[in-house]
Amino acid sequence: MTSSDKPENASAEPAEPTGVAAQDWAQASADPQYRAAVVDLLGALAYGELAAFERLAEDAKLAPTLADKAELAKMASAEFHHFERLRDRLTEIGEEPTAAMDPFVAALDGFHKQTAPSDWLEGLVKAYVGDSIASDFYREVAARLDSDTRELVLAVLDDTGHAGFAVEKVRAAIDADPRVGGRLALWARRLMGEALSQSQRVVADRDALSTMLVGGVADGFDLAEVGRMFSRITEAHTKRMAALGLAA
Repeated sequence: MTSSDKPENASAEPAEPTGVAAQDWAQASADPQYRAAVVDLLGALAYGELAAFERLAEDAKLAPTLADKAELAKMASAEFHHFERLRDRLTEIGEEPTAAMDPFVAALDGFHKQTAPSDWLEGLVKAYVGDSIASDFYREVAARLDSDTRELVLAVLDDTGHAGFAVEKVRAAIDADPRVGGRLALWARRLMGEALSQSQRVVADRDALSTMLVGGVADGFDLAEVGRMFSRITEAHTKRMAALGLAA
């Protein structure tokens, strides 16, 4: 993903993993429902990375300086490498990457269409805030995955450098013109709502993923824990807004 600095309250791996989290892929994938959930997860992540690559390349066109343009191009390249790792993993486990990604194209494209930034600063906030919400969600899920899948998921969620870059540029813009802060705060709140709604829709539409989240496979969350998970994601969002110099 394009973000993210890891929030202090993000779900951490258990000190001593149990159940599926203590198994490797060869062991865990013997359960067909678990396998289906992981294929969905990798497909969603892969398309998210591909979309992030495309978006950063587009955002580079709005960059005010050549140095900024080059920085975004470097980040876009990192996102594409993340996509390649996920694509190759899907192929390695016998899945067709395009088929795995396809169920998530409409939802993710819809989110990006509804939240198209109007300028450079909105693009930075979207990458930092919007993608961070998705990254937090995937990190929560990763703690309950088999060791091989968990390692891959956490690796592709590594920050490409956008977090620090976005904070620096947005804070500088607010210092130069404090009125910018109000507009960007409203934009970030809109992103938060859209991102959470989109995440919930994606999970609800995929039986294997939703079953995993509510405890059917992979030592998933119970319903109460799902609520706590979204509370942690919301709290992390508030901290990121503060880092940007914006009111949540």
